[in-house]
Amino acid sequence: PQGSEKAKTFVHAFLKRSMPKMKDEDIQDMLTRKAVVLEHYPKKKAKQKRKKTKGFTAKQRRELRLFEIEPEQQRYAIFLPLHELWKQYIRDLCHGLKPDAQPHMIQGKLLKADLHGAIVTVTKSKCPSYVGITGIILQEFKHVFKIITKEDKLKVVPKLNNVFSLELDGFISYIYGSKFLLRASERSAKKFKLKGTIDL
Repeated sequence: PQGSEKAKTFVHAFLKRSMPKMKDEDIQDMLTRKAVVLEHYPKKKAKQKRKKTKGFTAKQRRELRLFEIEPEQQRYAIFLPLHELWKQYIRDLCHGLKPDAQPHMIQGKLLKADLHGAIVTVTKSKCPSYVGITGIILQEFKHVFKIITKEDKLKVVPKLNNVFSLELDGFISYIYGSKFLLRASERSAKKFKLKGTIDL
């Protein structure tokens, strides 16, 4: 009948539009089956390149005084809660500083740990005026520590030629500043090698 021919032509044309990548023979083969599965070809979207956000330059950071601590904020008592947070952070990092803990394992974790909030003491130095300085580390840079003392004085102590000690739960660790000339972010990825003798 004429109606069935129109229907057949319509279906064939519909399938051709719906599946442009398919050949006529394959479409005809599909028409002989009971079920027809229509395929969908979505249009490919052009990938948009992400723009990298540029940070401040060193000059801009200095002009904005981003890393400067205001004089009214330079008080030891303000940063004691930071020290308590640091102690808990180290205990969690080392799974508790137990008496049977292996010192070299703890030392290895401390070398990569964040030291902001740690109380450190300068035990050795080529400059005698630095020896004995004790306080909380407020900022760590590549070459210096900024330390707030109990006398509410902000000290900038160079790492080079200085040995620092920090104590937590009876465990004392020594930091040789000359081997520690890295930013905090760089230290976390660095592999430190064990050396027999270390000097200033």
